[in-house]
Amino acid sequence: MARPVEFERDQALTQAVGLFWRQGYQAASLPDLTTGMGISRSSLYAAFGDKRALFIECLDLYARRTLGLLAAARAEHPPLEALRQFFERSFGQPGCLLVNTTLEMADVDDGLSAHAVARLAEVEAGFEACLREAGCDAVQAAELAAVLMLVNQGLRVSSRRNLSADDLKAQLDTTFRILAAAIPAPGPATPSSGMPS
Repeated sequence: MARPVEFERDQALTQAVGLFWRQGYQAASLPDLTTGMGISRSSLYAAFGDKRALFIECLDLYARRTLGLLAAARAEHPPLEALRQFFERSFGQPGCLLVNTTLEMADVDDGLSAHAVARLAEVEAGFEACLREAGCDAVQAAELAAVLMLVNQGLRVSSRRNLSADDLKAQLDTTFRILAAAIPAPGPATPSSGMPS
């Protein structure tokens, strides 16, 4: 009996992410996937299960990488600039796999749509953590993070309409001017209550 061809699983998964990202779940056929991933159909089933299970794993990998981009920006910049850098680094990409999936699978596969929404909620929680660090209280951070997620979705859809980087940057400039104005400035330092010497 012939041994199955071995392959690098992580590399094949990365190729699948790119293919689903460009084509969407429904348009990506099994032949597309096996060709793009460089594996046989039997290897795909053995390593990942079926197409749906592979797609869920791709959504999770994409979400982890997205959160990794935000974490890297937070390590290098103050919180608001980190958020801005996160958005700017997405320019030129074919939308967002999570946003695309939410739109594509609504009323088609509620489970896949809900899975993408749950991963987007993790990204929104990352926005919220940045905003708390920037000086927002818990309520304001949650409210502004929800607004930023709407902006995120709008920018990702706009990027698929082939808007220029200058147009996307102008939208981002406006968003962050409004955001900066909404965040309360740090108050004056509280003087010590100790008795004068």
